[in-house]
Amino acid sequence: MTEEFCENILNIKTSGIQQIDDKFYHYNRYEPTDYRALDLLFSNYDLLETDSIVDFGSGKGRLMFYINYEFNSKVTGIEMNFIYIRESLENKESYLKKYKKKEDKITFLNILAEDYEVSKEDTKFYFFNPFSIQIFMKVIDNILDSVDDYYRKIDIVLYYPSDDYIYYLENNTAFTLKKEIDVSKLYKHYDSREKFLIYTLSY
Repeated sequence: MTEEFCENILNIKTSGIQQIDDKFYHYNRYEPTDYRALDLLFSNYDLLETDSIVDFGSGKGRLMFYINYEFNSKVTGIEMNFIYIRESLENKESYLKKYKKKEDKITFLNILAEDYEVSKEDTKFYFFNPFSIQIFMKVIDNILDSVDDYYRKIDIVLYYPSDDYIYYLENNTAFTLKKEIDVSKLYKHYDSREKFLIYTLSY
């Protein structure tokens, strides 16, 4: 299925790549996850309606609407760029016009990732390489603090992961690799980073 076809199904507009202002050197550009990659991910990784997923660097909300449509899970998008938050809210309004979903299951917050107060309901955390390792470490620490306060099973999902992210999780936390999903065959030129890595917390 083409990107245009998927956008029409969800009744949203999330395409495009945008470079970020140089002053935000700890944060990376906006680029939505390819729908074909999402299809592969979720054909190999199930979510429950009771799951609560947080997308750090949610952009215009593509992942959030895809997940809510497919699994009816609660989704929260964390995005520092106000323009993208505004577009996300416009997409939410358009999506809800077509699908009678619960409005309170889709939330977008215009804050820095490290300032997000992790909810005891949050169970899955998605990262498409949105920021530097320094910010990633702070976010992971916030997630682990939340688990210390309210223990639950949680997963970290990395797409196109950086070596720094992988090293930190595997050498400085109790997260262990649960699954690797290779999506490199979707693209003309091979790239070993075209994959999802799913880590689970082991205590």
